[in-house]
Amino acid sequence: MKGLATIDIIVFLFYFILVAGYGYWIYQRKKKATADTKDFFLAEGSLTWWAIGASLIASNISAEQFIGMSGEGFFVGIAVAAYEWIAALALIIIAIWFMPIYLKNKIFTMPQFLTNRYNETVALIMAVFWLFLYIFVNLTSILYLGAVAINGLVGGEYLHVIMILLAVFALFITLGGMKVIGYTDVIQVAVLIIGGLATTYMALLIVSEKFGMGSSVLAGFNTLLKEAPDHFHMILDKPGPNATQEEINKYLVLPGLSMYFAGQWIVNLNYWGCNQYITQRALGANLQTARTGILFAGLLKLMMPVIVMLPGIAAFVLYKNGHLPQLEGGSKDGAYSAILSFLPSGLKGLSIAALTAAIVASLAGKANSISTIFTLDIFKKYIKPNADEKNMVWIGRITILVAMFVSVLFTWNDTLGIGGEGGFTFIQKYTGFISPGVFAMFLLGMFWKRTTGSAAIAGVICGFLLSVFFNNYAPSVLGNETILYTAYPNGKGGFEIPFLINMGWSFFFTTLLMVVISFSGPKINPKAFIFDKGMFAVSKSVIVLIVITLLLLTVLYVRFW
Repeated sequence: MKGLATIDIIVFLFYFILVAGYGYWIYQRKKKATADTKDFFLAEGSLTWWAIGASLIASNISAEQFIGMSGEGFFVGIAVAAYEWIAALALIIIAIWFMPIYLKNKIFTMPQFLTNRYNETVALIMAVFWLFLYIFVNLTSILYLGAVAINGLVGGEYLHVIMILLAVFALFITLGGMKVIGYTDVIQVAVLIIGGLATTYMALLIVSEKFGMGSSVLAGFNTLLKEAPDHFHMILDKPGPNATQEEINKYLVLPGLSMYFAGQWIVNLNYWGCNQYITQRALGANLQTARTGILFAGLLKLMMPVIVMLPGIAAFVLYKNGHLPQLEGGSKDGAYSAILSFLPSGLKGLSIAALTAAIVASLAGKANSISTIFTLDIFKKYIKPNADEKNMVWIGRITILVAMFVSVLFTWNDTLGIGGEGGFTFIQKYTGFISPGVFAMFLLGMFWKRTTGSAAIAGVICGFLLSVFFNNYAPSVLGNETILYTAYPNGKGGFEIPFLINMGWSFFFTTLLMVVISFSGPKINPKAFIFDKGMFAVSKSVIVLIVITLLLLTVLYVRFW
């Protein structure tokens, strides 16, 4: 491979053998004579707090972050770190209030939650949606972005080969079940953090050297502050009448302070609290272990922008000053790969291993979620209700194979246009069409006993339709300036509302509709969850973790406001 030295290949192969060997050892050590569904899908009772936390981060940090968020760091700057730092707050909320409800009611999957709280119709609608979302948005985007990034580092001639190898590696991990995923994710997180930090370290050294400041990481960081001061503000200013198109495009992605009162919370609480990843990793533990693992993941989220966003800002400064000619046309999704191309032999192999770890762990986590939803919520309920445990495990494995094959098929020639949208935007945009309705349905279902099944169905449909309306039609129908929003020229001949603002209003009106519909039902719905007096009580160790997280978050926002 033209882009790699022998030592890079050796480092990467060592990583591959380490993960594969450890995964096989875990599988052999913990496998039962006859695997059952709880063991395969949930690893029930066998994940420790550190394995839960590491597994959450490994499934979350993928090509979307390394390539997509680094690209947004290149384009917008540190403001994109809100996705990581607000996630730490969201994880505190989920650990304290969401997890007791899930664990007490033995929720295995999100459709099961909807069945228990609402009805089978709501659960089936959402099961089908989640399968489509995970396969056609998550799996495809991760596979595409990851393959493009690694391909650029090894010579640019192996895109399809890399796609297949990433899919096969993820299959190898996933087919072992949730235990193998959970424990191999500990290695994956260690590799991606070490490799990611090494990349950031080298990026800052390169900046320092290119600007004649010697070999100093601190000098490199200070150079970034000096050369790109506008890239170090968490809150973007609202564009004025004389704003450039670039300033408007930045605001469309991250609409200043207003996004903290709108979609930013919905993005994080829906992602971390209302999808398969949390429950599959935390259900097998007791409440204390689950909470500790989730809060540990929250602490790790605070450091993620250093790994996935700072290299993008370094790429921007180098490119702006003519030191990054390989970044053709200033394409933001190429920023991370351009930085990696500077790395010395050996370290480049470690960085590719870190990127691969992020991609494979995310593919494995999402494939397992697809398998769990299809097997437990569709196959078992509607196709073969009398299926035994062994049969369901095999169906789960077949589902994983099919899902991975379909994702490769649609990624092969970028059928979905991921490259045109930009990876991070692609995922946020298409997930955001449904998340307001889903989050409203979960939030009211958990904490308002009056919420009805009819309200939930109306909420899912209304949330989707409102998201489509605000994103695609509101400016032309209602105008560019209303009491609800301001639409801005998007540089493509039309006007757009920032999608995080759209999410906020979609959630607001969906919640309002659900409340109105639910008032036609009884004061306490028969399927409402019953709370124990002490189920939300927290231990001293959990309080300590929460205080540490809040203090660190306060320091970060005060420094970079």
